[in-house]
Amino acid sequence: MPTEVPATVKIVRFHKTGGPEVLQLDELPLPEPAAGEVRLRVKAIGLNRAEVMFRLGRYLAQPKLPSKLGYEASGIVEAVGPGVDAAWLGKTVSTIPAFPADQYGVYGEVAIVPVGAIAEYPDSLSYQQGTSIWMQYLTAYGALIHQGHLTKGDYVLIAAASSSVGIAAIDIAKAEGAISIATTRTSRKKAELLALGADHVIATEEEDLAARVGEITSGKGTRIAFDPVGGKGLEAIAAAAAPNGIIFEYGALAAGPTPYPLFAALGKHLTIKGYTLFEVVADPAAFATAKQYVIGHLASGAFRPRIDRTFPLAQIVDAHRYMESNAQIGKIVVTV
Repeated sequence: MPTEVPATVKIVRFHKTGGPEVLQLDELPLPEPAAGEVRLRVKAIGLNRAEVMFRLGRYLAQPKLPSKLGYEASGIVEAVGPGVDAAWLGKTVSTIPAFPADQYGVYGEVAIVPVGAIAEYPDSLSYQQGTSIWMQYLTAYGALIHQGHLTKGDYVLIAAASSSVGIAAIDIAKAEGAISIATTRTSRKKAELLALGADHVIATEEEDLAARVGEITSGKGTRIAFDPVGGKGLEAIAAAAAPNGIIFEYGALAAGPTPYPLFAALGKHLTIKGYTLFEVVADPAAFATAKQYVIGHLASGAFRPRIDRTFPLAQIVDAHRYMESNAQIGKIVVTV
């Protein structure tokens, strides 16, 4: 006989914005998927900086309190809504960040998500690895490949490279034969970033970024820069950029404002572009190509998600505190 599904489930929500301590495990009725949706029995959850900003009320979308949160989870499809192919039932999938942060959330024992935001992944990957794919590889792919047209021999500057997205960018640069210049604040993470495949690593609090990039590139500068931080560091990145270079700003982690590097932009004819992966997932053709690219490289072993540390769901507050410590190299995963 089939196993009876419990009538209630634990879902992480926050009832006010603020620090990690606002997250709580609420016991709620088992949700049912609506038309076009599926219910996932969650096995692992991948944490992202976007969720920290959303929890703080500093994200592109504002939470509707009490709010769920989370973009990435892996698990098994246990229910489908009207209009959804029943063939999805029982499949192991992971969620793709292709839905509004203020409408869905995957932190919990189950998650309701649109069917268009799930995908199967290679059987060789664990649940923890399966939840560590899409945000990082799609974000990096969209900027470096889809828009930046990264090619062999290109120099690409990857800021805050110890993040999961930064490591994905290193993987993509290596796969395309480009030369990656990773940045991190101090030398503490240098050796591991080199071991993960970065061609060069610059500690920005200890070295002059533009000068070091000039040495590495023989004065050419970097054609592409990929930066989630913003702030005054954008001026140094612009100084390190090659003529006609493009700088992708895909986050706002800096505490202060981000000054526009006008003279560098004018003198080098730079493009400074605000970017998110939603540009890719909103374009059906680009989305399909991106998924094929990522799955192909995962299957070949060229891409291997790096898990820094795992926490149980009951320790979701500790997991968010750890993310805010900036100690991680790779993905923080919560197991369910």
